[in-house]
Amino acid sequence: MRLGLLGLIRSVADEGTEEGALDLGAMIMHHLVDLAEWELPFFTLHFPSFEPIHLGPLVLDLSPTKHLALLLVAAVLCLLLFISAARSLRRRDADQAPSGWANAVETLVVFFRDDVVRTNIGHGADAYTPYVLTVFFFILVNNLLGLVPFMGSATGNLAVTAALALLTFILVEVSGMRALGPRGYLGTIFYAPRGLNPIATGLMLIIMTPVEFLGKLTKPFALAIRLFANMTAGHTLILSLIGMIFVFSNLTVGRWGIAGASVAMSSAIMILEVFVAFLQAYIFAMLTAVFIGLIRHAH
Repeated sequence: MRLGLLGLIRSVADEGTEEGALDLGAMIMHHLVDLAEWELPFFTLHFPSFEPIHLGPLVLDLSPTKHLALLLVAAVLCLLLFISAARSLRRRDADQAPSGWANAVETLVVFFRDDVVRTNIGHGADAYTPYVLTVFFFILVNNLLGLVPFMGSATGNLAVTAALALLTFILVEVSGMRALGPRGYLGTIFYAPRGLNPIATGLMLIIMTPVEFLGKLTKPFALAIRLFANMTAGHTLILSLIGMIFVFSNLTVGRWGIAGASVAMSSAIMILEVFVAFLQAYIFAMLTAVFIGLIRHAH
């Protein structure tokens, strides 16, 4: 936590000295938005810029950015961590209990399989365990990278969280169609209670069809916004508290008290952010399992 605060304070101080008076709003946005450069301790990494691709009215810019690089870093870290755990589990004897990191991984895998995936999905749940675990650990590593000096949180980017939510949405709808069949799946959109006369059935279809269809869209929307908002809010709060040190640096009385209070509150928020990083990754994974279970058992 201390290293994270020192890195943020140093970065804010550099911006204040380079530009004269510190623009707190500009400083916060600079650390939150996606950029074509990555500021590292001894140099700044500049990413190449590619010509946008025009597909009619749609313009696609595939140039690499800082958040894309952080996503790749998170993916590599996940591979290294879990390949090492898998090798450790493979080398042990059949009657030997795992230890260390391998034991922690096995505990988490069993917990998600039994208490998250099987509990919420039911029959056939084990087929979805790899995806739910991948989502959890990938989001968790990205969340934690935001607390490391000179890194950043790609999950504070709405495009990233929307892409993750879109993948979950596709998986949920495809699993529902496979479990219910085409006719049963359409029943999750065009809904009317059984036993009604034709007029009442028509009225219920007119009323409930838009509601059911919007309900499908609100699920991935809620996943994307919840993760994005929580990660962005935490980093904004920490940067705002640290920025107070430099905003009130010209005071003749009380500036040391403000600096001490800012560091104390920032330290508390950093500790809370560690908990939030785990919590938001768990909520995203759990809701993924819940949504799959809901559509597979739509009756």
